[in-house]
Amino acid sequence: MIFGGWSLGPAPFAHLSGAQDVLFLDDWREVPPDLALPQGYRERVLLAFSFGVAAAGHWLAQAGRDPFTRKVAVNGTLAPACPRHGIAPEQVRATADQLSPQSLARFAARAGAAPPEAPDLDALRSELHATLDRGAAPETRFDRILISRRDRIFPPSAMYRAWQSQAAAIRDIDAPHCPFARWSNWAEIAE
Repeated sequence: MIFGGWSLGPAPFAHLSGAQDVLFLDDWREVPPDLALPQGYRERVLLAFSFGVAAAGHWLAQAGRDPFTRKVAVNGTLAPACPRHGIAPEQVRATADQLSPQSLARFAARAGAAPPEAPDLDALRSELHATLDRGAAPETRFDRILISRRDRIFPPSAMYRAWQSQAAAIRDIDAPHCPFARWSNWAEIAE
């Protein structure tokens, strides 16, 4: 299950191969209610990316259970709009207030991804405001935390501070915010 980041959709993951079934979620205007996850799987892996990390933390707290055998956080924190542990709230607010096709294309370029096709700017703006309003997610343990040294969206120093209590799970990667081009299959990410 992928909890995706803001605005990029499933495109950054489209090239990944493997025998896994994949369920992709994004649009964090609301954290989804308890999901009826498909049964019969021996393993369930959560891949939470960017703003999807906090959304996953909120979802797990709301669900009151953890159905995953492994959880991986990629370039995000449980406090995505936080000056010490995420992106400065005023920067998130300015991104929302000044959102345009051009600013979204600049964001995607800084993230190391292609700009989304036919974006719904009002929905994306609302998603940023909802993230600000929702605040930090409760403490959530991850088995692996990937932090890109070249991240230009989430400051790496803020991510290291945010994950101090889980430092043993951190792995540095030499990649931009959207690092998925470095892998060819799903298993490589969850290692």
